[in-house]
This record gives sequence, C-alpha cells and structure tokens, in this order.
Amino acid sequence: MAETVLSISHLTKRFGDQAILEDLSLEVREGEVVVIVGSSGCGKSTFLRCINALEDIQGGEIRLRGELIQSDRKNLPELRQKIGMVFQSYELFPHLTVLDNILLAPVRTQKRSRQDAREEALALLDRVGLKEKADSWPRQLSGGQKQRVAIVRALIMHPEILLFDEVTAALDPEMVREVLEVIVNLAEQGKTMIIVTHEMPFARAVADRIILLDDQRILEESDPETFFTDPKTDQAKKFLQTFEFSRKTKQRLKSPKGEFP
Repeated sequence: MAETVLSISHLTKRFGDQAILEDLSLEVREGEVVVIVGSSGCGKSTFLRCINALEDIQGGEIRLRGELIQSDRKNLPELRQKIGMVFQSYELFPHLTVLDNILLAPVRTQKRSRQDAREEALALLDRVGLKEKADSWPRQLSGGQKQRVAIVRALIMHPEILLFDEVTAALDPEMVREVLEVIVNLAEQGKTMIIVTHEMPFARAVADRIILLDDQRILEESDPETFFTDPKTDQAKKFLQTFEFSRKTKQRLKSPKGEFP
C-alpha cells in the first residue's frame, strides 16, 4: 500500500462562533487523486487553505509525511514548499514575465541555480504547450494560459502534494478544457493531488476518491463510479440531482432560441 503523504485528524475550523469544518479527518496516499465536491460556501476552499496554514485551525492536526503543519512552527516555510497550491485567480505578478514568475520561488526560496531552474521551467512550459510564452507578460495571456503558468509555477518547486482550488472557475468555457487536460496528465504521471472542483465530468474522470463536503464535515466518500451511480446518502443524491438540473438548464439556455423548451 502506498505511503500516506497527508494526514488530517479531527480538523476544526471556525470563523468567530461559526463552524466551517468540524472534526474532519482524511488521509491521502502517494499518487492518489482526491476530488472534493460540495455546494458553494461549504468550506472546500477553506479546507485547502488550512492544509498549508494559510488559515489557522481551532482543533485537530495536519501532518505532511508525519511533520506537523502549524502556523507557529519554525519549519512552516520549508513545509509550504512541499505543498503546491494553485488558486482560481492565478496570482501571477503582473510586473514579471512568465519565466520570471516561475523562477522567483525556486531561485529565491530554494536557492537553486537560476540556469538549472530556467531549463526546468522551459521544459515544464513546453509540457503544457506554453514554451513560446516564456518572455510574455501575464496581461498578454488568456485565462487558460495564465492558469497553466500557475500550475508550472507550483510544479517547479517539486511539491509532495498539489492542491487545486476551483482552477477553472474564472475561465471562459472554451479555456476550461486546456487546463483540465494538464491536470489529467499530472494524474497519469502519479502526482498526489487534492482537487476542489465544480466540473463533475472531470471529477469523475480524474479522481481515485470523491469526497462530498457539507454541514462542516465529510458526508460521503467513495470511488467515483459509486459516487455518481450509487450514492449512499440523501445529501449526495440531492447534490447530484442539483448538478444534473444545472447542467441541463445550461444546455437549454444554449439552444438557438435561448429559452426553456
């Protein structure tokens, strides 16, 4: 059995008196792709931010290969380098070229040779189809291209685990596929990932495990085929029905008349 990369035990997160996550436990093994789904506002993004201590937690613990992740620990910067996170808003520096955005962390934080890091960055850009954009500015890129650059920026740090937070949410529909294809390729390479997404066909295709998060906790956890064809809880059934209604509604609105039949 593959080694456990990330271990989360009895995680509790609150904003003031409001509980966001309550007594949540999860283990992610090496090479596993865990997809987290759930209604808007259920705490999916907050959960990812807790993993690398971007949010303080009020209970429980999070460990990366046995090392405790905690905001007041001296080794937190080192641990964060092992957790790659890709946000939906890209977070690229507008005053730096694509290549310089990618090189900033490995050169400054990991003290790697700029030449070695540059060669790897260009190879990674080539892998995602953007090598010719190395000297471009972020403003010259499409949303899908920016997101692929953000993925490369995470990969060049050689993280133990990758976290994806609704990375297609800010993209036009025609740009979604190019980003999702990159993530599918990463899964095929055996990268360990936790993915928050509202793209259900993608979730079904890429996941080893799907987790439904709601009511501050994990409501259902199963392999993708079981989750989509034989959900066990009423909440999962309702969630999938809501998604199916939304999908059909969008298809109808795209009809030539632009209205419901």
